[in-house]
Amino acid sequence: MRSAPTKLFSFPNPVNEIAARTVAGGVVVMSIAAVTFDSRWIVLALAYGFWARVLTGPRLSPLGQLATRVVAPRLKAEGRFVPGPPKRFAQAIGAAFSTTAVILWFGPGWIDAAMAATTMLAAAALGEAAFGYCLGCKVFGLLMRVGVIPEEVCPQCADISLRHPELAR
Repeated sequence: MRSAPTKLFSFPNPVNEIAARTVAGGVVVMSIAAVTFDSRWIVLALAYGFWARVLTGPRLSPLGQLATRVVAPRLKAEGRFVPGPPKRFAQAIGAAFSTTAVILWFGPGWIDAAMAATTMLAAAALGEAAFGYCLGCKVFGLLMRVGVIPEEVCPQCADISLRHPELAR
């Protein structure tokens, strides 16, 4: 049995794609609101949410909780489960962009640069929310192919037949 801190600081594997796309939709809305209303406080909330999801999955993320406990279970669509490590990597990229925006906005006050980082975040999240295209997951796969990320990090990603036995030779 895992200890409480180990359980808290874990990421789900697999991940319900419907919940992931719901979170991405929330990120799009928050990012657009931050840029539209010139609100650095919304960007601060975005950064918190990304860090919470990277470190604990949906456990400490209000948006993650809303997606996994309220929205995804009520949608008529059947949830498809996808490997967790690429989604965690994508959350880490979101944490990097949103943290950069926070630093630019609160630090030197480079609002245009902060808004640009937030807009790029919104664009990537829109791809996930609307089309199921996870840019961070694609980068994760590329990094696995070139050997930067070892296959042990995500065996399901390295061998697609583990997820799709019908493709095994």
